[in-house]
Amino acid sequence: MSLDLLNEGLQALQQQQYAQAVSLLGNFCQHYPDRNSDAYVQGLIALARAYRGNGQQEKAITLAQTLQKHSNREIQEWAKSFLSIVNPKEMNSSGHSNQPEFTKVAGRAAQTGVKLMMPKTADSLAFASNFTILLLLGMVLSLSLGVFLIFDSQHPFLGLMISLAVTLAFNGVTFFLSPLLMDFTQKWLYKTRWVNLAEIKRHSPEAADMILRVCRERQLAHPRLGIIDDQNPTAFTYGSLPGNARIVVSEGLFTYLDDDEIATVYAHELGHIVHWDFAIMTLASTLVQITYLIYLFARRWSDKGNSDNKLKDGLKVASIAAYIFYIIGTYLMLYLSRTREYYADHFAAETTGNPNGLSRALIKIAYGITEEFSKNSEPSRLLEGTRSLGIADGKGAAAAGTIYRSSPDVQRLGKVFVWDLFNPWAKLAEFNSTHPLTGKRIQALCTYAEQMGIGSQFNMASVVKEGNKLNKQKLMTNFILELFMSNAHIIGGLIGFIFGLVLTLSMQNYKLLISFIAFGFGAGFIIKTIFIYPDFKKAQNADILTLMSDPYGSPVRGKPVQLKGQLIGRGDAGYTFGSDLKLQDKTGIIFTRYASRFGAIGNFFFGATQVENLIGTPVGTVGWFRRGVAPWLDFMELSSKEKTVKSYHRFGGLVTGFGIILLGLVLPLFVS
Repeated sequence: MSLDLLNEGLQALQQQQYAQAVSLLGNFCQHYPDRNSDAYVQGLIALARAYRGNGQQEKAITLAQTLQKHSNREIQEWAKSFLSIVNPKEMNSSGHSNQPEFTKVAGRAAQTGVKLMMPKTADSLAFASNFTILLLLGMVLSLSLGVFLIFDSQHPFLGLMISLAVTLAFNGVTFFLSPLLMDFTQKWLYKTRWVNLAEIKRHSPEAADMILRVCRERQLAHPRLGIIDDQNPTAFTYGSLPGNARIVVSEGLFTYLDDDEIATVYAHELGHIVHWDFAIMTLASTLVQITYLIYLFARRWSDKGNSDNKLKDGLKVASIAAYIFYIIGTYLMLYLSRTREYYADHFAAETTGNPNGLSRALIKIAYGITEEFSKNSEPSRLLEGTRSLGIADGKGAAAAGTIYRSSPDVQRLGKVFVWDLFNPWAKLAEFNSTHPLTGKRIQALCTYAEQMGIGSQFNMASVVKEGNKLNKQKLMTNFILELFMSNAHIIGGLIGFIFGLVLTLSMQNYKLLISFIAFGFGAGFIIKTIFIYPDFKKAQNADILTLMSDPYGSPVRGKPVQLKGQLIGRGDAGYTFGSDLKLQDKTGIIFTRYASRFGAIGNFFFGATQVENLIGTPVGTVGWFRRGVAPWLDFMELSSKEKTVKSYHRFGGLVTGFGIILLGLVLPLFVS
């Protein structure tokens, strides 16, 4: 009977019926006879969570403090993580901040396995996979055939075939050995420890039950489960076949997420396994590597001293085509990766019936990354090393994480998503990313909640409504102008080439062509620099939250601003002599970028000699704010009580522009 109480209590907790869960779990813990059993400990952990959900903070804290003295180290760690969230007093000793809570927590479907329609934002998974693989196969085949037809000798073709065979064999061996290789690197780099399902159940009963249920329904072997002792929240999957898949999560996932949210993250990772994502991506990666191999092969043979100019010209064309196909293949892989993230989210929503839980999880993961980012002088090696594998892109976490850190109000969070959904620069930024933008993922999850007939965590209708109020003409005009101006040096060079060519043909002086190309290129560089670094005298006082909520933000044209805050660490991942810094004010955290008058050497010496002394000091700064997937500030001046540091972003661009113009004047004198 007691175990029935435990199961009923866990079910009530899962359905967020906290008062009922407190009653059932309290009754279970009071009467269960075996105080040393896993079931009893599981009941205590669940009761602490139920107390927290029911608003009984003191009881939750007391119970967690008791569990912190447990003989089992894993239970001690859980209690420590739990206390870091619910107990402000524990915050000072553990180093964790008191996590904000959503102003509204949306519900979940009464049953799991409901079939959901994919949103229009995501292409068909089958189409994306087949299109990518077939196109890559077609490119490889056409390149191989093209190189073969160019040669009139069998030996070069034989060399190409051997190279392709070696590439396929190498990637085949790597494919099957990759789980073991990854296990080794995980253990070496991140100290991954492998655990059984019972430990996952102590952290998240719902996640453990969901894993068992999905593996049973899908007839999958249970994935190997790993935990990394790192407070940056993340989760990722790797393997070669579903039968040897691994799901690895960090301790931070259990620190920052609630039970039902953790379960949705595990369901997302199971989605990657069910869809054979790693196998498809490995095949696509192999084909892209082959196009690059053909490019190297054709280029090398075209450079050899062969008297047959026709052959050399053909090989040059083949090498150019191969490199173009390589670039196209790289972007096809990014497209496929983004599509698979949408489908893993879709699988999690269907499997758990809780799309709102995954929406909250994505925001809390971003918050956790931002929070840990503020505590460490260096960005996380874990997030950097697993960026393409993780459930979320750590680089893109700053916007949503900062807003949630400042206020968990969903309306304020929605302002960040306006940029994701409506700014043309967002589409271009996503084009280069392995993950969809957070706003788009949450919009898709909200459509699943609507299909289930439950309220959605975020009112994306109001976000779309606010986005529709934006000046679309201004957005597009700004985008086109900024895109044009960011390439002003190239456009200037082309204009200079045209004018120079006309004058050269009319005056029979080809030196004019060299001069005008340099004049156009240099003038374009100057114009571009003035445009992207507008007059800093117009800089207005601002805070990071307000800047990140601006839907018109641009990664090209900087917005002159003044910020006040504290320098909390370096911005360069793992780079001891990095010159970039991270600035924190009361509303968030932002990268600040330094530029020396002496280029990379000056940046190195600034990072080596001055940055360490600046960390921890309150400063005021003037610079140019830019908004991309991750926002940053190019600072012009940074002032503390002790010193003022000047940065020279505009200086470098202007010197380069005038230098090229000067070169255009001087170079023709040395050309015979």
